[in-house]
Amino acid sequence: MTNRFSLAVHGGAGTILRSQMTAEKEAAYHAGIEAALKAGYAVLEKGGNSIDAVVEAVCALEDNPLFNAGRGAVFTSDGKHEMDAAVMEGTNRNVGAVAGIQGPKNPVRVSRLIMDQSEHVFFSADAAMKMARDAGLAFEDADYFHTDARWNALQETLKLRAEGKESDDPARRHGTVGAVACDAQGRVAAATSTGGMTAKAPGRIGDSPVIGAGTFADNQTCAVSATGHGEVFIRYCAAHEIAARMRHAGESLETAAHHVVMEDLAKNDGSGGLIAVDAKGNVVMPMNSEGMYRGVVTQEGRFETFIYSDEESA
Repeated sequence: MTNRFSLAVHGGAGTILRSQMTAEKEAAYHAGIEAALKAGYAVLEKGGNSIDAVVEAVCALEDNPLFNAGRGAVFTSDGKHEMDAAVMEGTNRNVGAVAGIQGPKNPVRVSRLIMDQSEHVFFSADAAMKMARDAGLAFEDADYFHTDARWNALQETLKLRAEGKESDDPARRHGTVGAVACDAQGRVAAATSTGGMTAKAPGRIGDSPVIGAGTFADNQTCAVSATGHGEVFIRYCAAHEIAARMRHAGESLETAAHHVVMEDLAKNDGSGGLIAVDAKGNVVMPMNSEGMYRGVVTQEGRFETFIYSDEESA
């Protein structure tokens, strides 16, 4: 049976506050989300696989310095980049995940490499980078990943900490990119990539590469890519919990995702959101934060992008 195909992407919850958003910035974020949708749509409209679509969509976001992944990744507390990423396809639950890397231009491609070429599913730091080099994946130097906005955010955060304070700006605690897709054959997939939290402790790993927390895919239920307060998403196994509620309680994608985001996470300091798709192509994008950069497209080719929570969304 052929299903309609669909694709959703996110550029992170914890958006720029409306009071600080300019028309120019808003247009740039919408354009960045739409470019990612178009990259994934180009795969799906040709009958391509959902896993290829989500990887291409996430690469487009990693290449855009506006988003906290790849080129726009935030800095750790010691002024370095440590990036995490994961991919998962729903047919056989094949997985590739990576943590703590700096150098590969597109961390999500390293995850895909692990999924395709290794008997293992999760690598960190040096071992993952060796695999990427051996496979001929593109690398960039530190200057490529440096953005003044992220560097300034680090300095401001470190200054606040020196004063015994912490920033209440959600954009500094959140920051991830991701994509989920259902292709015309009903196969679902998810991909997630992040630079982590501004001024995070060196070696800290969030939910993005943790399968069942920030990334999950199973054709029998759904594919999920999350963004938010990673420690809480890990504790509540957020992505897998949606699939479990669908499988064991018979809930719809919408009901299960809403419960996890608005009940399990929101009531336990788990601010953020997620995007999810089921094998019928239904898409949901719930959040409990002021906003989440996000967008959706189906086989009709209508590209929709959103930023704030009160904007109409799938």
